[in-house]
Amino acid sequence: MQKKTAFNERDFFQEPFGRDEIKTLLQGKSAAEMFNFRSPSFKKMELERDKLTDAQLIDLMLQEPRLIRRPVIKIGKTVYFGADAKILAQALK
Repeated sequence: MQKKTAFNERDFFQEPFGRDEIKTLLQGKSAAEMFNFRSPSFKKMELERDKLTDAQLIDLMLQEPRLIRRPVIKIGKTVYFGADAKILAQALK
């Protein structure tokens, strides 16, 4: 018998993250962990990735949610950014 897992889904394009919420999700990690540097939106900005501070990355994610690595999944106290199905299946065991 497979264990059912309850989850809450959120469309953060409709209900955007706030600055404090992003900081909480990062759990002290670099904002680069949550930032989608491959996004066409980021490429259009022509910014130098290595010169951006955590505060600047958070500002950019607040302005443009497409810059957040998806999916953002929290299992227990651990947050995953852009995790694939294999990693998530392991985390749910």
